Amino acid sequence: MLKRQTKDFINIDPLQTGGKLTEEAKQALLEWGDGYSICDFCQGRLDEIRTPPIYDFVHKELPEFLGCDVARITTGAREGMFAIMHALAKKDAWVILDGNAHYSSYISAERAGLNIAEVPNTGYPDYLIKPDKFEEVIEETERKGEIALALITYPDGNYGNLPDAKKIAEICKSHGIPLLLNGAYAVGRMPLKLKEIGADFIVGSGHKSMASSGPVGVLGMKSEWEEIVLKRSSKYKNKEIELLGCTARGVSLITLIASFPAVKKRVERWREEVEKARYFSSKMEEIGVLQLGEKPHNHDLMFFSSEKLFEISKKVKDGRFFLYKELKSRRIHGIKPGLTKHFKLSTYGLSKEEIEYVLNAFREIIEKYEK
Repeated sequence: MLKRQTKDFINIDPLQTGGKLTEEAKQALLEWGDGYSICDFCQGRLDEIRTPPIYDFVHKELPEFLGCDVARITTGAREGMFAIMHALAKKDAWVILDGNAHYSSYISAERAGLNIAEVPNTGYPDYLIKPDKFEEVIEETERKGEIALALITYPDGNYGNLPDAKKIAEICKSHGIPLLLNGAYAVGRMPLKLKEIGADFIVGSGHKSMASSGPVGVLGMKSEWEEIVLKRSSKYKNKEIELLGCTARGVSLITLIASFPAVKKRVERWREEVEKARYFSSKMEEIGVLQLGEKPHNHDLMFFSSEKLFEISKKVKDGRFFLYKELKSRRIHGIKPGLTKHFKLSTYGLSKEEIEYVLNAFREIIEKYEK
């Protein structure tokens, strides 16, 4: 049997902390694990399946949760971004991306044939995306050609920064540009409503932030975009072209549905997650490990810089892998092997006792090698 070495470790990997399955999802995983069992009663379209209750989930629960008019399931946030970009793309048109955007945002734009204009961040140590800089790039790009779409990453996957999305949405609206909110690390972790922000589209990640197996994502939009983004095939009348007919049709979707009641409840406790992250950040800085990005921090995903750990790595036998091995010996998983000077982690879902354990681990490791 294939075994996962880190299964029972304390997990601080930002990619995984929000995707841990609920007990309900684990049971659903076993119940619906066979191939296309989710399609037992399919009439030809994934989102119209009534048993299991996919129709109600997609057309009733998701729109309310996302604060949108229309929702769909995708195989991930990146697939949602590409579907939107491809549907809106025109010859020689541009897309505006924030400088902290995920690599898949760029690749989606390239694949859709769009020119890319990037809004730079403020650089070290905050790496913020400023609304005035966003507007400046829009105005510069408008002189080059038509802007089909703007995208803001909320938060970004490096620093966990939450830009002023409402202000950016106002700017985009004043220029007649639709805005896409990449909420891969937000939807399912924190309260977030498309219409409250004022954006046109939102994408989320089930396996990153909605306690589900992967790959699976969610896509929400205002009704005015439905006929464009969800255009149907001329031959197969019930199939939506940008989604290639059906998307996540298996355990990834069924675990998403099974975890959803718990996910709705946990976003109400978001303030607690922010307080835990701020506490963790402050204690790490006390031992010389500095948190970069927005301060005070507003997300569980944090980026740290440590000259101290980096200097230790130059002297010890295991070199740059020493930190990974020390944490592994303490049953802590999530910081990539080989990273010491810069690394990111997440405190999402950790108990106070687990947070103290991780903090003590860093203290012990530094003290061990500074003697």
